[in-house]
Amino acid sequence: MQALQGMAWLLVLQLTGEALARLLNLPFPGPVVGMLLLVVALRAPLVREPVQATARFLLSHLSLLFVPVGVGVITHLDLLRDYGLKLMLVIALSTWAGMAVTVLLVRVLMRGQFTDGKKESGDA
Repeated sequence: MQALQGMAWLLVLQLTGEALARLLNLPFPGPVVGMLLLVVALRAPLVREPVQATARFLLSHLSLLFVPVGVGVITHLDLLRDYGLKLMLVIALSTWAGMAVTVLLVRVLMRGQFTDGKKESGDA
């Protein structure tokens, strides 16, 4: 029963996020707003416990969620034959670009926190 309540919370928060995104004409999608609402709502045990039960249920059946993707790949094998090499190249390059941007961002954000392996505040 708690898993159903958790699913209801997830759907209500996503719907609320979608409504807010459309009403306020936000530049990002409603599910993102709903996810931010979920992060805030998870502080309350009334939301956290049912959502945790739902998450456990979904994670225990995670492999089933890959079935539609596998079927989609099988039904479009001709596209993979024609564009597979290009797709692999784009996926590899975009992965490397994302990793490089992440590294650069972390380096910028952490600049000044550590000097020669020690914290600047003098703590060891």
